[in-house]
Amino acid sequence: MAGNTIVVFDFDKTIIECDSDNWVVDELGATDLFNQLLPTMPWNSLMDRMMKELHDQGKTIDEIVEVLNRIPIHPRVVPAIKAAHALGCELRIVSDANMFFIETMLKHLGLREYFSEINTNPSFVDEQGRLRIQPFHDFKNSSHGFDYRKNTSQ
Repeated sequence: MAGNTIVVFDFDKTIIECDSDNWVVDELGATDLFNQLLPTMPWNSLMDRMMKELHDQGKTIDEIVEVLNRIPIHPRVVPAIKAAHALGCELRIVSDANMFFIETMLKHLGLREYFSEINTNPSFVDEQGRLRIQPFHDFKNSSHGFDYRKNTSQ
């Protein structure tokens, strides 16, 4: 039966015990700027901007990785994921975090190979060494015709 079972996890507050975006911003000392900019732009645009600000302050990818590796997790999470995989379940992640944060944590926990699919916001390290975060869905063009700009007060 487990061979036909797909288990879908969120990342923030499920695999890890906090919101990864907030954790990184707080741990790297950018909370005040984050809170100031929060009402002015969509979340993923804000996180991309925060990564720019942190990079401009001299924060490195290695420092971001170190911060991510300190994120608290419940002691039963890793054994539960391994048990589900051992039973033949297909494991996936659907999350509004970003690929860099998720893959960094999964590798740190020794779990990356347990997940067959991760659906999240794309991210990459650019040629200057800055983490870039992009939205999974374009905020300006919607496949179902919703105009974000017309339908919000922002």
